[in-house]
Amino acid sequence: MTARLRALSTTVAALAFAGLAAPAASAAPIQDPIAVGPNMYFTAAVNPGSPTSGTTPTIEVVCPGPVALGQTGHPVSGQYLEAYTVLPPTSTAVGFTGSAADQIDALFTGTSVATTANPPVVITSFFVKVPIPTSLNLPCGGSGIVSFVPIPTSSTARGYPVKVQYLNIAV
Repeated sequence: MTARLRALSTTVAALAFAGLAAPAASAAPIQDPIAVGPNMYFTAAVNPGSPTSGTTPTIEVVCPGPVALGQTGHPVSGQYLEAYTVLPPTSTAVGFTGSAADQIDALFTGTSVATTANPPVVITSFFVKVPIPTSLNLPCGGSGIVSFVPIPTSSTARGYPVKVQYLNIAV
């Protein structure tokens, strides 16, 4: 066998192996966005896929200087919200868009300060990461709730709350 033939057979074998290995590496399906619409069950997440997934999600906030009770700061960039459609529930609590919704608004609250004066973060599609705006004023610490609320609302709509922890990274 010539050196050229050996090199070619080695290359072909490597490509064949890579072709067999590629489907396993991409086994996790990518979900296409689905527009929010009426009569859809949903859940939601704050900072999905972060290292703290499975625990209470953390929203990192910058609050320079000594922090006082009730003080607010701005969230760090690179943080996200995401909503997901789910099949009709059996026993778990989920949200429901009701008969009229075409978007879901995320509203932030905290134990030390009401943050509802912030504009909502608008979600118009499921399976799309929506950035948390760095212009929001959020608590410098403590716990809170991000409420995912179907808009426009109806008598059948039901929101979905996600408990969060606010963490000041400037201390």
